[in-house]
Amino acid sequence: MPKTKTRRAAAKRFKITGKGKVLRRHAKMRHLLACKSPKKRRGLRGVGSVAAADMGRIQAMLPGG
Repeated sequence: MPKTKTRRAAAKRFKITGKGKVLRRHAKMRHLLACKSPKKRRGLRGVGSVAAADMGRIQAMLPGG
């Protein structure tokens, strides 16, 4: 049987923690930051977790994780 390949685009965007949660970066942090308030920019700075509805799709893209 051939090995299952990891989707490299997904591997660069998501990280699976030791307990199995999937971490992601926040959207809207690339450009047009001057019009966003400092409070919004601080909130977007950290990592977020993936919604439960999307977990199955992302774990299928990252079989080794």
